[in-house]
Amino acid sequence: MALIHNLGFPRIGAQRELKFALESFWAGRTTDTDLEATALTLRQQHWLTQHTLDLVPVGDFSLYDQVLDMSITLGHLPKRAQGLPGSELDQYFRVARGRSVQGQDQHSIQAGEMTKWFDTNYHYIVPEMTADTRFTLNPTRLLNQLSEAQAHADLQPGQAKPVIIGPVTYLWLSKSKDGTDRLALLDQLLPLYSALLEQLAEAGAQWVQIDEPILTTELSAEWKQAFETAYHTLKANRPQLLLATYFGTLQDNLQLVCNLPVAGLHVDAVRGRDEITRIVDWLPSHKILSVGAIDGRNIWKTDLNATLDWLEPIAAKLGERLWVAPSCSLLHVPVDLTSETALDQDIRQWLAFACQKLEELQLLGQALNQGRDAIAEALAENQAAIDSRRQSPRVHNPAVKQAVAEITPALGARQQAYPERAAQQGEHLKLPLYPTTTIGSFPQTADIRQARRDYKQGTLSKADYTSLMQAAIEHAVREQEALGLDVLVHGEAERNDMVEYFGEQLEGYTFSQFGWVQSYGSRCVKPPILFGDISRPNAMTVDWITYAQSLTDKPMKGMLTGPVTILNWSFVRDDQPRSESCRQLALAIRQEVLDLEAAGVNIIQIDEAALREGLPLRQSEWQQYLDWAVDAFRITANGVRDTTQIHTHMCYSEFNDIIESIAQMDADVITIETSRSDMELLDVFKDFAYPNEIGPGVYDIHTPNIPSVEQMVQLMQKAAERIPAERLWVNPDCGLKTRQWAEVTPALTHMVQAASALRAAAQTPAAEPALA
Repeated sequence: MALIHNLGFPRIGAQRELKFALESFWAGRTTDTDLEATALTLRQQHWLTQHTLDLVPVGDFSLYDQVLDMSITLGHLPKRAQGLPGSELDQYFRVARGRSVQGQDQHSIQAGEMTKWFDTNYHYIVPEMTADTRFTLNPTRLLNQLSEAQAHADLQPGQAKPVIIGPVTYLWLSKSKDGTDRLALLDQLLPLYSALLEQLAEAGAQWVQIDEPILTTELSAEWKQAFETAYHTLKANRPQLLLATYFGTLQDNLQLVCNLPVAGLHVDAVRGRDEITRIVDWLPSHKILSVGAIDGRNIWKTDLNATLDWLEPIAAKLGERLWVAPSCSLLHVPVDLTSETALDQDIRQWLAFACQKLEELQLLGQALNQGRDAIAEALAENQAAIDSRRQSPRVHNPAVKQAVAEITPALGARQQAYPERAAQQGEHLKLPLYPTTTIGSFPQTADIRQARRDYKQGTLSKADYTSLMQAAIEHAVREQEALGLDVLVHGEAERNDMVEYFGEQLEGYTFSQFGWVQSYGSRCVKPPILFGDISRPNAMTVDWITYAQSLTDKPMKGMLTGPVTILNWSFVRDDQPRSESCRQLALAIRQEVLDLEAAGVNIIQIDEAALREGLPLRQSEWQQYLDWAVDAFRITANGVRDTTQIHTHMCYSEFNDIIESIAQMDADVITIETSRSDMELLDVFKDFAYPNEIGPGVYDIHTPNIPSVEQMVQLMQKAAERIPAERLWVNPDCGLKTRQWAEVTPALTHMVQAASALRAAAQTPAAEPALA
């Protein structure tokens, strides 16, 4: 009998209950007891949803981030977070976001660095390692959740499967703050893992899922040896270990993984199906093989007949040694399709969210254990949906395909090189040294969100909606003028999301009502669904931007999302190469760029925040992706005159190892996140002469903390050690949509004052900046 199980379930709730509970707690409107009650209710709902599986994940639920949870379990917090008054929950949120309860926590700290979880749009809190790092086991959270699951009436003994991050991946995800060898800490870490496993076994766990996703990356000999060391140490412990890999193929790590002394192995068969035959042959006969047969990263319905065609021979060979699961945790897909009553019915039948993927899993299990006849009706229904999508004229547009076929290299080239363009732009824009700007969005107030909801629901007329949005834009413009910013933005009041907004106006996209996915903490995004060939019927931003420009004599930036980011932050069709969809997007956004320029907009920002997260996990495969991704950006950006200044923005990801490709994008100005990393991301410029202008973020917008003028000046001084001052901009590290005006106004006031101090110091180089 093949077993079925899940690696993880979305934690936010079908109606984003966790998001609202967190934000209410942080605002001081509710207590920690209220927050924990909501969390418990969600966990119990999730276990109930999964209770028909043979094994149900426990410990996959988190109040903020699973990596931070593992840090708490290991008693590992940055030194700045230790010894402060307050509860463990206060400590937790200080590391996550700088402070706990708004107005009640007087012990704010610098939040932990945040970066992308492999090649997803999920962000994790980076563990910090130093020579003084010490670990102390704190299993309370995990043991409590296991106890809760076992007490749940619908879960049988042994059905609860605790989920933890493995020791080698945990160290690999961390950052050394003082040059300490992270692997040198493994010997200290392993006794805690042994003790944790024993305590889980004592509490009734028969299996523990131990996630080691770095096994799908290229590893040095030292990291491979660390796996040998770790799992030969842990093999003495109970309970049985299911080593879980996902997000890619094993390749040169395949033999290592098959031979590690664990009871079972999970592999991503969606991305690595070609490896399954070898794994079946190589895996020792006493080990379980868990096959990730359902895509945990995308929302398309599984072709059950085709999946069974290749699963059945594996089941015949492995028998009870075969488990079937999604490819990875379902954290990366929305919760439930059943609430999507407004979704186009033709497209709806092609989709499966988390709950529907569990239903698909059940069907696969039934077919493998009882034969296909047991689910004949479901298989026929599934095949009809698969065929409908494959044959639909709504998916295929010959005119779009022809336009992509006619792309030439000239489409991606500016008229002159950056130095010549910069001189023309300087004369045209007349900006000061250290020009100040923001990344694009301003706070989305309750009134703005309500107006958008009312308009979408048809209770607010288009004229009234336009009037309200124009009022919000004017407010943002006046605030920026009062602050003294040099390059303004319209504030994006009309935009629900930087990708969804554009997808709503492009042919080939559709949208869910409740398809929320966690990005970090309480931040949720609703990725649009790219189901067909892409085209732009009408201008998307021109009216809003030109209205904003009409309100001021200062330069107004046009704000667009780039093709690579739209692609990477969408649920993308899986019936053609991603590069093809990206070129279609590039042509559509290029039309918008040209329309903005024709309307008199002289600065256009094309955000590529997600450029890096699209990288394959293996560096040997990077260049192919970077070639088409950079090409798509250049197609989008490079039809303008030399006097038009093109900006781009990237946030919260390491880019030092792709800096040459970023330079090849040839944006006139790039803005990046550097405040949380204390400008460490700029170290690459010691060796690489970045040719264009750069705005290293000096204001961390993902925390309510307000940086001082001095802090900002110091960050810019570090930047000026690497980049000439005449090519530096001063800006936040990301958009301000999620912040409140009460936080934004003083922070931007300090930012403008910092720029003034830097300009004054530049006029008298011997002097220190005069801080306001």
